[in-house]
Amino acid sequence: MPKYNFDEILNRRGTNSLKWNVGENELPMWVADMDFRTAPVITEALQKRLALGAYGYSVIPDEWSDAYIHWWKERHHLDIRKEELIFSTGVIPTVSSTVRKLTTPNENVVIQTPVYNIFFNCIVNNGARVLENPLILKDGRWEMDFEDLEKKLADPQTSLMILCNPHNPVGRIWTKEELSRVGELCAKYGVTVISDEIHCDIADPGKEYVPFAGVSETCRRISVTAIAPTKCFNIAGLNTSAAFIPDRILRHKVWRQLNTDECGEPNFLAITAAVTAFEKGGEWLDEMNAYVRANKDYAIDFIRKNMPEIDPLDTEATYLLWADCRKATGPRTDLQKFIRKETGLYVSCGEQYGVTAGQGFLRINLACPRALVEDGMRRLAEGIRKYAAAR
Repeated sequence: MPKYNFDEILNRRGTNSLKWNVGENELPMWVADMDFRTAPVITEALQKRLALGAYGYSVIPDEWSDAYIHWWKERHHLDIRKEELIFSTGVIPTVSSTVRKLTTPNENVVIQTPVYNIFFNCIVNNGARVLENPLILKDGRWEMDFEDLEKKLADPQTSLMILCNPHNPVGRIWTKEELSRVGELCAKYGVTVISDEIHCDIADPGKEYVPFAGVSETCRRISVTAIAPTKCFNIAGLNTSAAFIPDRILRHKVWRQLNTDECGEPNFLAITAAVTAFEKGGEWLDEMNAYVRANKDYAIDFIRKNMPEIDPLDTEATYLLWADCRKATGPRTDLQKFIRKETGLYVSCGEQYGVTAGQGFLRINLACPRALVEDGMRRLAEGIRKYAAAR
């Protein structure tokens, strides 16, 4: 019997929630933010910390690094040493600071589109250029185009690659062989890898992601890995993460930039939340992943039965559904806006994950109670019917 109630519907309106800052009759299934209560052990630990009534500056204790080390060893078979971890206020601050430190103006940063839209910001805002290595959709499964990747990495102007592992939004868990090939190519051309692994613990039951740095000594040496409990435990607003960097010189550079950018100091709840999540939250996480997998199964089945023009591509990781709507849209790019206007369903437009690579796709967040998933699917079907009639 399940221990936790993921069917509970939380009223997040009026709480300054980014996700729920929408119209009264709108249903938000866009930003990657769960509508579940976090693990009760985390709430209890935070309440205990709050009860003290003094909210001053915090240090980073040994138990913080110990929690990361134990979790990655037990869950992901990766050995991490204490000195290889740096506190950061978030995965994106780590990515952005690393781009700023390791590139000069107009150098290239390779990303594999369609990919998390904020990567584009991290690159452009720091004076570098986006160089896309588009993924290939083959028989319903996304794959890396290694021939194109090598061409992009071989460009003398390319200094960085941002890897999304597991991949957002396509939901792939990259294999050891794929990651090894990425590492060897990057090492061959002197390219450093920033691996965003924030979604690593949101995987289907029986599935396990492969840490990039754990693949080989080469991958370990050339990488900056951004990790955190925030996505998988629904505590993103607490701004707590880590950069895992085995190479001493590379680690010093990133540490220096994170501190220059003032991203290296925790708020007073950041350490408590992270330590509690990794030490006591495993059972909750496993149940959440099983619940989300059931939501995916429901949504995929509903779409296939009621919307034949939509291909709900299955995923191995993340709580996101990446739906191929190109048969419904043709060359048009207004589907997401149309559906929101006509039905109130707010999902993410594929083009923001790559203008070409994401065109005709929708990203749908399924980390919510089943009743909301059912409501979202009904609205989606209504929107697709009206869209077809209006074409």
